[in-house]
Amino acid sequence: MSGYAGLRKAWKESLAKLEAKDPPRKRIGLLAGQRDAAALYGPDDLEGFDPDVSVGVPGRPPFVRGVQPNMHRGRLWTMRQYAGFGTAAESNARGRPASPSPLTCRPRWVATPTTREASAKSAASASPSTPSTTCGRSCRAPPRQDLDEHDDQRDGVDAARDGVPREKLRGTIQNDVLKEYMARGTYIYPPRPSIRLISDIFAFCAKDVPKWNTISISGNHIREAGCDAVQEVAFTIADGLAYAQAAVDAGLDVDTFGAQLSFFFNVHNNLIEEVAKFRAARKMWSDLLLSRFNAKTERARALRFHCQTAGMTLTAQQPMNNIARVTVQALAAVLGGCQSLHTNSYDEALGLPTSESATIALRTQQIVAYESGVADFVDAFGGSWAVEKLTREIEENAYKYLARIDELGGMVSAIEQGYPQREIQNTAYQYQLEVERKERLIVGQNTFVQDEVPVPVMKIDPNLEAAQVGRLQGFRATRDGAKYATAMQVLENAARGTENVLPYIVDAVKVGATVGEIAQTFRDVFGEHVESVVL
Repeated sequence: MSGYAGLRKAWKESLAKLEAKDPPRKRIGLLAGQRDAAALYGPDDLEGFDPDVSVGVPGRPPFVRGVQPNMHRGRLWTMRQYAGFGTAAESNARGRPASPSPLTCRPRWVATPTTREASAKSAASASPSTPSTTCGRSCRAPPRQDLDEHDDQRDGVDAARDGVPREKLRGTIQNDVLKEYMARGTYIYPPRPSIRLISDIFAFCAKDVPKWNTISISGNHIREAGCDAVQEVAFTIADGLAYAQAAVDAGLDVDTFGAQLSFFFNVHNNLIEEVAKFRAARKMWSDLLLSRFNAKTERARALRFHCQTAGMTLTAQQPMNNIARVTVQALAAVLGGCQSLHTNSYDEALGLPTSESATIALRTQQIVAYESGVADFVDAFGGSWAVEKLTREIEENAYKYLARIDELGGMVSAIEQGYPQREIQNTAYQYQLEVERKERLIVGQNTFVQDEVPVPVMKIDPNLEAAQVGRLQGFRATRDGAKYATAMQVLENAARGTENVLPYIVDAVKVGATVGEIAQTFRDVFGEHVESVVL
């Protein structure tokens, strides 16, 4: 025996002797599926590994190494922070002074006709919802948002309500309802009519708003609900396949709508696994769009993704420790090739972020971008035996989940049968048991505990609710009642038929219909989804 094999055999013998005298520290498997990392990775862990096939080069299928040839060497990722602080005007005030550096503020309470806050029993009620403490756990969408509020939020931003041709508009809507049934509960209608609304948006935008990103397929909320890295990849990809199939069934071209799809992943503390997760997800999507839908363009096969650091890892105990957690997670997102990133604030386990904590979260991204040097490399971990091995394992295990989902008839049927819900809740339960048993150590929470030092917590003025109710009532009182009634009846007729409902939604909004009223019209037609207990 010679070469590396001989060296590794000798190393194993030395390791065994050392550990016989000094046993390794007790630990649990922190990788997906409670697997433990190997003590050492080497070329013999990658049998049959062909870098040309398995990895390729950045900017080309299978996109393991990134979706652009130069990645962050050319253009840094978009730095995003949430905004949603009681009113649109307050959100605008928070967003604008954050930094002279490039920053995109994403409203924390943007709503779509397919989702709602689970506790909002009536969209027709006049009480606006309360903003959430962290997007990953429960993004709350107020039942209504009129165009005037939209203008308040954009005040001082270079945009206008009118005069911009639709074909030039750019942006992204989340528009992903399947993860709501699995993870978050902010749905209204049953899955199948919700899929119809999503495919209607695909068709409308393909024709009228071609530069718009029509969906952000979100593994973020699935991971926040407690799944592991493999499940996050598998269930997110499965959702994407379901949406792609719905679009194809509606007569859309995969290379057209596929180019406008984007993804939204979570990023956790296990830096090496998270980097491998993003690489595996890109490869799977590229391969599946080719094999299942015969996508011809590289643009359609390229998985572009936004990333958010993991809210469920943040602790209320010793909250300043969360700055370090977010930093590790931000590094993983950048090294994994994200296109945009939101970093959580250290106080989000306690409430909405203060201006100070939100600034620190942004500065974390800027330090990673301008001081760490990681943005100077395209796929810096590519070729690492550990990263390549984990990339392969995540891909292989995620395909096992996809095979089971296919057996159940696809993702919508799997959700209706409770399969992904059971998998997520079982993983989340196991995680919590490990924390409570102190098998999984959380610094400041179940180990290295110390007396608490209070931190400032942001408070929302309770009077804002009454002001918003009054504003809504005034808005409704000034609209043309006859035009409103006509538009809503036409919208209802379209929903009961097979026409694309988007043009009728636009017409209704133009005459003053609110999000809640439009949602109620669909509720009257489609009914409401009632979640069954999953055991």
